[in-house]
This record gives sequence, structure tokens and C-alpha cells, in this order.
Amino acid sequence: MSLQDETDAVARRYARRGELADRYHPLRAEVLAALHERQRAMRSLLVRHAGGDVGALRLVEVGCGAGGNLLELLRLGFRPEHLQGIELLPERLAHARAVLPAALSLHAGDACALALPEGSQDIVYVATVFSSLLDDAFQQRLADAMWGWLKPGGAVLWYDFIVDNPANRDVRGVPLARVRELFPSGRIEARRVTLAPPIARRVAAIHPTLYTVFNAMPPLRTHVLAWIAKPIS
Repeated sequence: MSLQDETDAVARRYARRGELADRYHPLRAEVLAALHERQRAMRSLLVRHAGGDVGALRLVEVGCGAGGNLLELLRLGFRPEHLQGIELLPERLAHARAVLPAALSLHAGDACALALPEGSQDIVYVATVFSSLLDDAFQQRLADAMWGWLKPGGAVLWYDFIVDNPANRDVRGVPLARVRELFPSGRIEARRVTLAPPIARRVAAIHPTLYTVFNAMPPLRTHVLAWIAKPIS
């Protein structure tokens, strides 16, 4: 498959995912619980690795969608002029542009083709993107581009699920072993997060607090949040 063919296929997969947007709306109890859990885990990583002072850090998000993650980062103290987002789908990029500060740069199209300067970023953030890339070579091409954008001592901030969803052929899990293959020189600190969404939906419908109860069992968590550090030398 050519690079353009896979890029077009990814765009179609993401467009189909948009049809399920209501399932991932933050007003749903289980979605909000998962979001808060991920935010706490991300805060912990940033405090440990960035000293909690993120105002000077330069970060680009691959697959920024409608801008929700970038809004979270602004609330954590990142400065808009130091943030960038890349999005493949024009309608999502337009929504992001409408809600994000003008000083925050947004780029349209395939991240593999983005001409970001080498070593210009402190953090590259990627959330539930690689699980939609079904071609191994395409995954590696994007990982290599992201790694090149990072400064020595910088890191990829990674969030994605690790198990396959047999009901959805548009995605596949990205286990931690595959993450290590994609970033062979990276130093990885990872933790399991996020209660399996089918379970989360069922238990939260009974009572929202049951999300926390069931999420206390690590085998029921389906995602990984990882800090993948680029060596200084």
C-alpha cells in the first residue's frame, strides 16, 4: 500500500469513528471518569519529568482532532504560542481552530509530511492515533518523524489502547512491545489506565462511582499512558 493510500484509509476510519461521537461525549459519566483518570496520570508524568513547570515547553500533538487535548494542556499551564496541532480531517481542524487561541498553530494533513524542524519539540503528544494505523510501515514512518522532531531529552507522550476490538476492524491494539519496536532507543515509563469502555459504560449506567471500583483492577484497564524519553546522547 502506498503512503497516500494508507493516509486516505486512515481518514476514512476516523470519519467513521465520528459517527460514534455521542458514545465518547464528556457528559457521559464513564467518559468523564476516564478523562479525569488520564489527566491525573498525565499530571504525574509532567511533574516528575518536567518539574511541573511546562510554560516554556514546546509541544506538538499528532491527530489533535477538535482540539480537546490541546485545551487540557492549556489548562495545565502550556503557553499557546508553544503548542501546535496536526489533524488529517478538515472538519475537525476547523472545529479546533474555532475553540483554540489564535497563537496556537494548527496544521492540516498528514503528519508524516509535516516539515517541522528537527529537534524543535520538547514533547510530541499522540493519543489513540497509532491504533488506527493498520499498516506497520506507516506506523514506523510516523514514529520516525515524531522522533526526529524531538530534542534530545524530550519525550513522546503516548496514550493508546493495547487490546484488539473484534467488533471494530478499523482499529487494532498497540501493545507495549510494539511501542518499543517503534521507538527502539526510547526510555519508556508506562502505566495501565482507562477501564475497558464496554465495562465502563455498563457499570457507570448503574452508578458513576462504580467506574473507580472496577478500574481498581489493573487487568480491566485497556490503555497505556507512556512517557517515551529520547536520550540526551
